Amino acid sequence: MTVIVVANPKGGVGKSTLSTNLAGYFAASGEWVALADLDKQHSSHAWLDLRAGTLPPIERWEVDHDAPAKPPKGLEHAIVDTPAGLHGNRMNAALELADKIIVPLQPSIFDILATQEFLERLAKEKAVRKGNIEIGVVGMRVDARTRSADQLHRFVETLKLPVLGYLRDTQNYVQLAAHGLTLWDVAKSRVEKDLEQWQPIIEWTNGKA
Repeated sequence: MTVIVVANPKGGVGKSTLSTNLAGYFAASGEWVALADLDKQHSSHAWLDLRAGTLPPIERWEVDHDAPAKPPKGLEHAIVDTPAGLHGNRMNAALELADKIIVPLQPSIFDILATQEFLERLAKEKAVRKGNIEIGVVGMRVDARTRSADQLHRFVETLKLPVLGYLRDTQNYVQLAAHGLTLWDVAKSRVEKDLEQWQPIIEWTNGKA
């Protein structure tokens, strides 16, 4: 069983989008997956409430950040969505649970600076230094034609971490989330370009990168 934590202290970078679609992939693959939400706003769990019972199931995992517990036995994957300003007990809970951490990052200087500090802090954590937690970065809402995208590319080239991929800026994620859906719950022809961008992310989470 693998616990994947999606984390970045900067708000609005796409953590819930990444978390819900990752859970949706595993569910669509027929795996038993749970979604935890450490954010006080509980955006990911609110999304679960919108999800129709006829869709591939995603279990709700309630995590007490003051006393984190391992997910239920038998789970194949657990996804943990985290809040902006991740620190203190919530940070410790996320690290205690994590096998892998995905850090979403938008092409903005403010996001880049906040994320750089966060990655430096993560690198000092004992579990990361010992190699017990793997970390990967995903570029979110990237328009390859913009200067900000070039800036993001230059930044990630300096990282000693795998860049799992870049997800384009599209309304597909917004429209699907409004109905409790993911890319894997609709016709492939509708989201074909997005599914292609997800492939290296999926391979990394499955340990095939």
